[in-house]
Amino acid sequence: MRNIRLMVKEQTPLYIFVAVLFLVGVIFGALIVSAMTLDQQQDLGEYLGNFFITVDQQGLPADPESFWSIAGLHLKWIGLIWILGLSVIGLPGILILDFLKGVLIGFTVGTLIAQYSWHGLLFALVSVAPHNLVLIPVLLVSSAAAIAFSLHMIRSRVLGQRRNSVTRPFAMYTVLSLSMAVLILGVSSFETWVTPAMMRWVTPSLIQAVTDSAAL
Repeated sequence: MRNIRLMVKEQTPLYIFVAVLFLVGVIFGALIVSAMTLDQQQDLGEYLGNFFITVDQQGLPADPESFWSIAGLHLKWIGLIWILGLSVIGLPGILILDFLKGVLIGFTVGTLIAQYSWHGLLFALVSVAPHNLVLIPVLLVSSAAAIAFSLHMIRSRVLGQRRNSVTRPFAMYTVLSLSMAVLILGVSSFETWVTPAMMRWVTPSLIQAVTDSAAL
């Protein structure tokens, strides 16, 4: 555990780098919303309106099947980052995944705010923000560890620095990734059983906003 804490401390510059890359993705995702045509915005607004009605009337499924579906999606993301960190050529892929994650969140939040103003912001705060407060740091820590291990592989294998053994760094890298996977399970539990209830609490105000907008 001490070695992992030391590794995390040494990788602080990488955390900053991937965090900035993620934020750039968020900004890019928000800009995509403003670049959409009027027809695209109307289609998206209609889809969201139907989604909110479904959530309000039926709610979202909160059962073990939904949990494993959500957890599986997040674990695949972590697993892909871990696999990419094992190879030299996987380094750009890690950066792309971090950027894309930022784009997805930026686009989602940007769309909600553009369509529903502060109602959309409130919905984003209860549906997007809570689990991502843990999920995003988990992804960034996993990405930084993957980049660090990939760089270690480059120094050890490509640059011929054989004295740099990969056994211990690999073990620490894997243990850290498994720890992040455990956190993912906790986040998925929250997203499965708590988030739907919070969403259902907010959706009536969004439906009212849609109704008022249609009446104008």
